[in-house]
Amino acid sequence: MSLVAVSTSVAQNENVSAGLGSYLPLLLLFVLAAGFAVFSALLGPLVGPKRYNRAKFEAYECGIEPSPQPVVGGGRVPVAYYLTAMLFILFDIEMVFLYPFAVSADALGLFGLVEIFLFIATLGFAYAYVWRRGGLDWN
Repeated sequence: MSLVAVSTSVAQNENVSAGLGSYLPLLLLFVLAAGFAVFSALLGPLVGPKRYNRAKFEAYECGIEPSPQPVVGGGRVPVAYYLTAMLFILFDIEMVFLYPFAVSADALGLFGLVEIFLFIATLGFAYAYVWRRGGLDWN
């Protein structure tokens, strides 16, 4: 092998290892996260409190007292639970769309500012409608 071929193959190996080496912190992060998850899942039952009572063994019914007799058809669940969940999703998605705007507010300029005000106003109208209809009252 000539000296040029050896130096070329060494340079190529360094480029490949340098490219893969940039993924090493990400791989270490995944390994650390998986190790922490497994460690926590295995250690929790061993170290956690063991105070059991009757309420902990009952089914969770969204705040409705469970009845001793099963109700035919499963019973009725108040609509307020579903409305609250939908409102949570609505305002959660609003926050997801506001973060990119906050990051790139300078690049968007006046156009971005007007668009975000229209977005917030639209959600404000939805919030006012639900509030006016009594969707936020827990009576």
